[in-house]
Formats: sequence, structure tokens, C-alpha cells
Amino acid sequence: MSVHSSANAAGTARYRERFADAAKGHFRQSNDLWLSSIGIGTYLGNPNEETDRRYTDAVVRAVELGANVIDTAANYRFQRSELSIGVALIELANRGFGRDELVLCTKGGYLPFEGSPPHDVRQYVEDTFIKTGIATWGDIAGGAHCMSPRYLEDQLAQSLRNLNVSGIDVYYVHNPESQLSAVSHDEFWKRLRAAFEFLEQSVANGKIRNYGVATWNGFRTEPDSRDYHSLETMVELARELAGDRHHFRFVQLPVNLAMPEALFFQNQKLGEEYVSLVEAALSFGITAIASGSIMQGQVARGLPESIRDSLGSLETDAQSGIQFVRSAPGITTALVGMSHVAHVEENLQLINVEPVSTEDLMRVFDQEE
Repeated sequence: MSVHSSANAAGTARYRERFADAAKGHFRQSNDLWLSSIGIGTYLGNPNEETDRRYTDAVVRAVELGANVIDTAANYRFQRSELSIGVALIELANRGFGRDELVLCTKGGYLPFEGSPPHDVRQYVEDTFIKTGIATWGDIAGGAHCMSPRYLEDQLAQSLRNLNVSGIDVYYVHNPESQLSAVSHDEFWKRLRAAFEFLEQSVANGKIRNYGVATWNGFRTEPDSRDYHSLETMVELARELAGDRHHFRFVQLPVNLAMPEALFFQNQKLGEEYVSLVEAALSFGITAIASGSIMQGQVARGLPESIRDSLGSLETDAQSGIQFVRSAPGITTALVGMSHVAHVEENLQLINVEPVSTEDLMRVFDQEE
């Protein structure tokens, strides 16, 4: 059974209407979609059936409680996270949630295994990708990352099968900075342009709605760093391919109390000046999604009372960490990895809490150690 359609303006508006009592600011409109201020991530966890079931249950519960942004990647838990979401989507359809209400995001770039690590990784790569003509050794950086059009075509098709859907709402090139360990900057931009060209064609073919890049370091480093990414250059590539109607409309990067660079580090060129990533994204009409909102729980452990006060004196440190990210100007959705229903229910209590003001948010950084 495949779940057809994809997110759209009417569907996400209908989802928002289900939660008429949600606090002001929980749903945000961006690129013709209504997105929840908190989304569910599916990165961590053991590659076993118990974790599969927990993720399926957590995704279903998150959607039931008001989070309509679901994030994953082909390599998360060796494809098992995508498969778990696919099961959840069928269950959600049975419970009356339309596919058009949910913003489904996945990523391609890292070479994914099938369910568990192979005994011989090199032989697996040789048999799965090289001998089949999906990629060449020259396409693969560091033995683990590829973003050639033929490879992305294979990975997109695989993700559609895993997720039981006919279309994906946001397809990210996953950590493209990984390529820069192996190729020159000129070659990197040629490869990224080819990837964008394939993704624009995938939009035209109805396989995806939007595309973007999901990075860890690329948008948070100095402009002269080897793994630095220029958002302006990426937008220029997309415009060369499809004009102002291009579909490069999303970026994802870590934002949390310990990693606030996207908000304040002025490393992105915009015309003749440098601005923060979120300011550049806003100018280009690109939706900024935060990953690592509580950095696998590390950020939200034993927060000082003064910081918790600035963020609304919430019940738990995890809620405070999420509240910081969802309140940050320019961030549309704070992704939180949640593989337990109990964590979903705890964290999504924030749906009934308004984000804090920019003034209160800035007070976090006025606190003394």
C-alpha cells in the first residue's frame, strides 16, 4: 500500500485547523505550507525491530498531538527509520490524517546500508553501487558520500519505496560539505549544480515538492574554511537552472543553546555585506529548519535557573531547550529526535505554550556563567 499525494497549502491548513487551541506561533506559514514549530526527527537508535516499532508509534503520536513535520534520511539506522515512518504513514491514514497534511522530509548523500552494517563494507559498496553503474569510485568522497545525479536518482526512488509514498515534500542533499574532503571547491560547485539540476527535474516529475541542503558544519564556519557553504552561491545555482521559480527552498542545520551560530554569526554574503544564515535565508525565501535542537539531550541537562526563567520556567530542561530553538527568529521548525511516545508527549506540551519574545530570548545570552 502506498500513500499518495504530498503536502500542500490546503492540507497543511486543514491540519492546523485540527489544533485550533494551539498557542499562537506554533504553526508557521512558509513556502505555501503550514509547518509546526516542533518536528520529529528519527536519527538515533539501534537497528532493531523494537526501535522500529517505537519510532512508528512516536511518529503517529507526534502527528496526533500537533507536529506535522517529519524528518529522516536514507542512512538513518540503515534505512530502518524511513521504513518505520512508512508504517506510521499508513497507520495515520487509517486514523484519518491526509498525506497532504504532513510535511515529509528525507535526505540522500551518505551511502546507506540495508538494515544493518555489512560484513565487508567495500564489497557492499562495490556490489550495490559500482557494479550496477549507480556511482563510480570517483563520485564517492571519503568512501561514504555521493551526490551525483544517477546516485540521487537511485536514492530518491529507494526513499519513496521505504516511505510508502509517491512524493516527498523536502528532499535534502545530505551534508554536502563531506565532498570537500576529496574534491576542489570548483569541482564541488559543479557537482552541487548537477545535483540541483536533477532535483529540479524531480520536482517537474512530481517526485518531490521542494529540495534543499541539510548540513552540519557548512553554514556555521568561517567563509575561508574549507567546508564553508555560501547560501548565496547555492541560490545562484538554482536560479541559473530554473529562474526565480526554482525549488531550492529549504536548509537544515543545527541550532541549539550551545550552537547558535545560524542566528548570530554573520558569515553569509548578501550583496555587499555579511549577515547571519537565518537573515540570508529569509531574504532568499528559504525556510530554515533546525536540527539537533537539544543535541541528543546534551544541551538540556542541568540548565541554570536564570536561563530557564528567560525561556518561561518550563517543566523540563528539554522543553526549555526546544523552546529556545522554536522561539529563535528565522527558524521555522525545531526538530527533536524522539523514539519514545513518552518523550513525544512531554515535549509536545509546548504546543500549548507561545514562543518567547526576542527580548526574552536574548536574555539567555546575558546570563553570567
